Amino acid sequence: MAPPRNVVKIAVQMRDAIPQLIQLDQAKPLAAVLKEVCDAWSLPHSERYALQFADGHRRYITENNRTEIKNGSILCLSTAPDLEAERLLRGLQSESCEGRREALRHLVLLAPDMTFTREVISRDGLQRLGSIIEDGDDLGEVLALALRAFLELMEHGVVSWETLGIPFVRKVVCYVNMNLMDASVQPLALGLLESVTLSSPSLGQLVKSEVPLDRLLVHLQVMNQQLQTKAMALLTALLQGASAAERKHMLDYLWQRNLRQFIYKNIIHSAAPLGDEMAHHLYVLQALTLGLLEPRMRTPLDPYSQEQREQLQALRQAAFEPEGESLGTGLSADRRRSLCAREFRKLGFSNSNPAQDLERVPPGLLALDNMLYFSRHAPSAYSRFVLENSSREDKHECPFARSSIQLTVLLCELLHVGEPCSETAQDFSPMFFGQDQSFHELFCVSIQLLNKTWKEMRATQEDFDKVMQVVREQLARTLALKPSSLELFRTKVNALTYGEVLRLRQTERLHQEGTLAPPILELREKLKPELMGLIRQQRLLRLCEGTLFRKISSRRRQDKLWFCCLSPNHKVLQYGDVEEGVGPPAPESLPEQLPVADIRALLTGKDCPHVREKGSGKQNKDVCELAFSVSYDHGEEEAYLNFIAPSKWEFHLWTDGLSALLGSPMGSEQTRLDLEQLLTMETKLRLLELENVPIPEQPPPVPPPPTNFNFCYDCSIAEP
Repeated sequence: MAPPRNVVKIAVQMRDAIPQLIQLDQAKPLAAVLKEVCDAWSLPHSERYALQFADGHRRYITENNRTEIKNGSILCLSTAPDLEAERLLRGLQSESCEGRREALRHLVLLAPDMTFTREVISRDGLQRLGSIIEDGDDLGEVLALALRAFLELMEHGVVSWETLGIPFVRKVVCYVNMNLMDASVQPLALGLLESVTLSSPSLGQLVKSEVPLDRLLVHLQVMNQQLQTKAMALLTALLQGASAAERKHMLDYLWQRNLRQFIYKNIIHSAAPLGDEMAHHLYVLQALTLGLLEPRMRTPLDPYSQEQREQLQALRQAAFEPEGESLGTGLSADRRRSLCAREFRKLGFSNSNPAQDLERVPPGLLALDNMLYFSRHAPSAYSRFVLENSSREDKHECPFARSSIQLTVLLCELLHVGEPCSETAQDFSPMFFGQDQSFHELFCVSIQLLNKTWKEMRATQEDFDKVMQVVREQLARTLALKPSSLELFRTKVNALTYGEVLRLRQTERLHQEGTLAPPILELREKLKPELMGLIRQQRLLRLCEGTLFRKISSRRRQDKLWFCCLSPNHKVLQYGDVEEGVGPPAPESLPEQLPVADIRALLTGKDCPHVREKGSGKQNKDVCELAFSVSYDHGEEEAYLNFIAPSKWEFHLWTDGLSALLGSPMGSEQTRLDLEQLLTMETKLRLLELENVPIPEQPPPVPPPPTNFNFCYDCSIAEP
C-alpha cells in the first residue's frame, strides 16, 4: 500500500551518529518531529536543535518551507538558529583573531538563510559587524569576511540601507580610497557603496562627495576583473543618482581623463572575456552619455537667438560662399535676403526661413548641431553633397537639410537617446567607446550613406520616405553587427547597397512566405506533426542541459546566480544557487528538486508573482518580458518557482519546454520561427526532383475507369 501523500521518506544525519531513515509526516508539527529525532539519538532538550537541508546553503527547515522536503531528501540535525546566531555573535567578540575569523566564516555560510538572518539581526548582529568594519583592526581576511557577511544580511531587505550611519559609510569609503588594501576587501567595499548609492539618495550624495572620480579611475586601471567590474558599477550608480548638470560635468571630466580610450583598449578588447555585469554597466554608461543629447533634441530653434541665426548663416556660407568672399558685396538688402532664401532652399530646407524647419522636436537643435559638425569636420564632403545635388534636376535632388533633420530623428530612435536605462540590458556598441563625438561622427557617415542610397535608388522628392526606410534598414542591420570601430561601421554599411537590401528582403520574404500552392500547403501540413515532435525533443534536451539564471530584486541588479535543469528522465526539475564565475554544476549536486507531476501551470509576464511585486515602471518592462514562473503544489497551498531568463531566446526555450512537459502547445515566437525554417528546408528537400517543374494549383483530373478489365494478367496460369 502506497504511503499517504503527506508522508515522505527521508534520511536524517548527525555528526558521529548513525543516520536515521524516517517517514516524515508533514501534518505533524515540526517540534514533534524534532522531539522524535532527538529521542532516537537520546538527545535531551529538543528545542535546542533544528533540521537543515544537508546540501546547498544548508537552509533551516521551518513550518513555512517544510513542504520543500521530498522523498529521498537528506537532512541534518544542527543547533537551532537562535542558539547558533548567539554562539557566532559571541565568537565575534573573541579575544582570539582566529576565533573571530572562524565565527565570520560560519556567519557568511549561514547568512543566505532568511531564518538565520532574522535571528542575527534581532540580536544586533548588524551593529556588531558594523563595529568590526568601522574599527578596521584587521585589514585582511577578517575585514573581507565582515563585509561579505554584512552584504549578505542586508540583501534580504529586512533592514533598509537608509538606516546606515554616516561614520560607517565614511569608513567603507576609506577602504575604497586606501592605496595598500587587501585585494578581496575593495571589491566588497565598492559593492556595498553601490548598494548604498542606489538605495539611499542622501547617503548616495555622501558617497559621491567622499569617493573621488580619480580613485575609481585608479581601480578601473587595475588588471583585476572583479575590481574593475565593481568600480564600474559604483561609477554608473553615481552617474544615475546625479542631476543632469552634475552628470554632464562628471562625464566631461571622465572623458578628459581618457576613460573612453581605456575602456576601449583594456576592457572591451581585453584578453579575458567580458562578463555580463560589465557589459550591462558599459550599456548604462553609453545610455547616460547619449542622454546628454536629450536637452538639445527637445529644444526647438529660437528664431530670435542671435547665436542660432549666426550658426544657420555659417552653414549656408560654408556651402555657397568661397573663403574670403561675402554675399553682401555690392548688393542691396532686399537682393541679399532673396539670395539667402534661395540658397537655404538649395540646402534642402522646406521653407525660405530655415527656423521653421527646426522648430520640430525631436530633433530640435540636435539636427542643427549635426549639420554644423558635418560642415566643419568634413567640409569637402559637405560641399560635394550640397553642390552635387544643386546641379541635379529639381525632382532628383537630395535635400540636405530635410535629410539631416529626419536622419537625426532616426539615429535618436536607433540609439534610444532619452530613453530610461534598462535594468538588465547589455546591448552596448563597442564603436561608441572607440570614437570621440561618436553620435556626430555616426551622423557624418550616415548622411553620406543617405546620399549614396538616394543615387542608387534614382529617387525623386516623392520617394523621400522610401529612401529613409532603406537607410533605417541599412543602419539597423549594421549596428546589430556591433562593429568595433567607426571605420569598420563605414565599410560594412557602405557594402550594404540598395541592391543588397532588396536581395536580403527578397530572401527573408521567401523564407517567411514560401510558396502558396495548395499541394505545397498540404505537404507542409503533413510534415508539421513530425517537425513539432523534433522541436519538442530539442526543447527538452535544452532543459536537461540547464541554464544559469540571475536573481534580480526590486531594489537593484544583483550578482547572485542560480542553476536549473531537467532530469534526464524528464520527471524532476533540479535547481540550486551557484557562485559567480563557476561553471554549471552537475545535476546530482543541486540541492532542490521539483517533481514535474506537482506543477500546476506555467505563468509568464505580468501574471508572474515576482513581476507583480516589482511594480509597473518603465524600467521593469524588459524584466517583465523575460519573466516566467511555474506554480506547484506546496502542501495544501500553491507555491511558485520564479525565473528571469537571461535572454529572449532562453525565455522561449524554457517556456516551450515547460509547456511540452505540461502537455500544452508550444506557442512561442521562437517555435514558430523554428517550425517555419524546418518546414521550408524539408519542403525544399522533398521538391528537389521537381525543380523547374510547374506545380499546378489543382491536382490533374482522375481519368474514368476502362470499359473492361480484360488486360489483367492471371498469375495462376503456368507458362509452358
